Amino acid sequence: MKFRKKPRQGGTWNLIVLGLISCFSDISSEMVYPLIPLYLTAAFGATPAMIGIVEGFAESVAGLLKVFSGYLSDRFQQKKALAFGGYAAGVLYKIALLFSGSWTGILGARVIDRFGKGVRTAPRDVMVAESAGESGMGQAFGIHKMLDMAGSAIGILLAFILVRRVGSDGYRTVFAVSIIPISFSLLLFFLIHEKKGRHEVAPRERFWRNISRLDGRFKLYLTVTFLFTLGNSSNSFLLLRASDIGFDDSDTILLYFLYNVTASALAIPCGKLSDKIGRKRVLVWGYLTFSLVYFGFALCNTKLMMALIFVIYGGYTAMTAGAERTFIVEAAPPQLIGTMLGLHSMLAGIALLPASVIAGLLWDGIGAAAPFIFGGGLSLLSAVILVLKLGDAAGMLKD
Repeated sequence: MKFRKKPRQGGTWNLIVLGLISCFSDISSEMVYPLIPLYLTAAFGATPAMIGIVEGFAESVAGLLKVFSGYLSDRFQQKKALAFGGYAAGVLYKIALLFSGSWTGILGARVIDRFGKGVRTAPRDVMVAESAGESGMGQAFGIHKMLDMAGSAIGILLAFILVRRVGSDGYRTVFAVSIIPISFSLLLFFLIHEKKGRHEVAPRERFWRNISRLDGRFKLYLTVTFLFTLGNSSNSFLLLRASDIGFDDSDTILLYFLYNVTASALAIPCGKLSDKIGRKRVLVWGYLTFSLVYFGFALCNTKLMMALIFVIYGGYTAMTAGAERTFIVEAAPPQLIGTMLGLHSMLAGIALLPASVIAGLLWDGIGAAAPFIFGGGLSLLSAVILVLKLGDAAGMLKD
């Protein structure tokens, strides 16, 4: 595809502001996220299978919505408004957590959170792509991911400090404090320089008319995404695994902090690497790293080994998060970039429900190592398919 070779005016400013929006949003989200499986277990006696249902269902809701928000951002060009609405759902999520009195209440709160993510992700990613030049697309997504993961790390550190101060029964205190940073995130939207002018509404049928133009290898990549995600269950299981080998609640939060710091530190170098050697190579190495991580979780029996695995897991996230989005942007038809970003996320989201349910059932039925062996095997298979069957993004559209 032909994407603009230079970022549009104000692109660098928008890229930084969008990164800071994600940063503050993730401070809020990650103050809460690592506590959810611990809270479900401690307060409501939830089993791994129940946690799998909660996380899988919530993530699938997000995935289903991403394709529609991407389509709407392509058709109406109201990316800023859609993204703002998605981030605003984060406030409602924290309020719902405060008033939840059962595991089903937590499920409802998580659905609200993932609803917001489903609405905001595709239009935000299109705005990031518009803020970058063609030669630096990977770097642009790397910068955004760096700020995003930095926010996650800060949020986790704040959760650790608060849990240490108020104790492991002070979950609701953390939920309440987490409303503050998401409010800052919403205020930052007023600093985005949105392109002025009359927006033309695209014809409704454009998506269906152009979907057939996608190269077969692009469709194969979407299939591989679905296959890989079937083994990539919720991070809640990683936190449960850490607890399973002896980490207490606050130390488990620190492990998640270590993962996010690593991902943030490596995001820009990995983005630049994908600009240099190609998206596919970075994605393949990312899938192989994920396989190593999951087999490590299956075999891990010491705290030191667990800490090392979380560091390597951060490397996987840095390698894949920016490269996969850049791959989609470069391979999609110009008028369908948002839709294709949403479609990719939707397929991953749909797969997360069976992935998390399968992981929970394998854990309950066979043992704690089973879901990680399953996930590691599917990741290896996905990497092999990418190596043998998939080309790079350039030239993947049919003439």
